[in-house]
Amino acid sequence: MDLAKHLTQTDVEAIISIIYAWKDEKLTWESICEASEPIIGKNPTRQSLNANKLIKEAYSSRKATLKVQGVVTPKPSSLTMAGDRIARQQSEIESLKQKNSALLEQFVIWQYNAYKYGMKENQLNEPLPRIDRERTE
Repeated sequence: MDLAKHLTQTDVEAIISIIYAWKDEKLTWESICEASEPIIGKNPTRQSLNANKLIKEAYSSRKATLKVQGVVTPKPSSLTMAGDRIARQQSEIESLKQKNSALLEQFVIWQYNAYKYGMKENQLNEPLPRIDRERTE
């Protein structure tokens, strides 16, 4: 058994795809590890998956969706409608990927500038100030 200490970006994307396509109502870290092995060529550990923020967010999101909705398989009334829906969703996915990429690029710029100007992580993570809406001036 090959343990995954480091996951590549391609591995992470493949694992996230596995999670979002999960059809079974029972979603566990172990089942994702098993399903990942044939795709990425290694059996990642539960800990390595849980340590990756993007995978963890996908897992939490899918788990919550399955808990609320169960496994949903929408059935279009015709193949034409199904094809249209798939085309629209693929277009939306590509758009969201581009937006996500742009946001990640912006984050890298902010991260570099924060480092360059000496900002500390705790300063960046400070909560927003609370707005007092009952204040009169």
